[in-house]
Amino acid sequence: MHETGRPVPAVRAIIRDDDGRVLILRRCEDGIGAGGWCLPGGKVNYGETLEQAVRREVTEETGLTCSTVRFLFVQDSLPFEAGGMHCVNLYFECAATGTLCLSPESSEHAWIAREHLAHYVIVFRNDSGLAAYWDPAGHSGMIS
Repeated sequence: MHETGRPVPAVRAIIRDDDGRVLILRRCEDGIGAGGWCLPGGKVNYGETLEQAVRREVTEETGLTCSTVRFLFVQDSLPFEAGGMHCVNLYFECAATGTLCLSPESSEHAWIAREHLAHYVIVFRNDSGLAAYWDPAGHSGMIS
């Protein structure tokens, strides 16, 4: 049971490589989203700005350092079942530098282009976020 009585703010980082592909991470088998793929990111800590949160999450999960952070859009991520977690995902496009080094939360990574999205089981509704990123005309700053 994840219900907290209010939505949980979370940040998601869209990091592109020189070929325009986006970094996704495969979650380890023993946690939330087990075995699924997602964008780097996570919950915003109390007293932390959104930019601080996305920079921290990227570094914690990938070892990379964000050189730029640009807000893109908001996504309502309602619970899939009663009592499930309700997140408000805030998506950011980030340029990152450094050497990729995954945290224990992830078992592998991939760089994907739009046409590869269907080949991955994407969790946390990040598939909708990526679709909105690749088709910005399809939303007005808020997606569900």
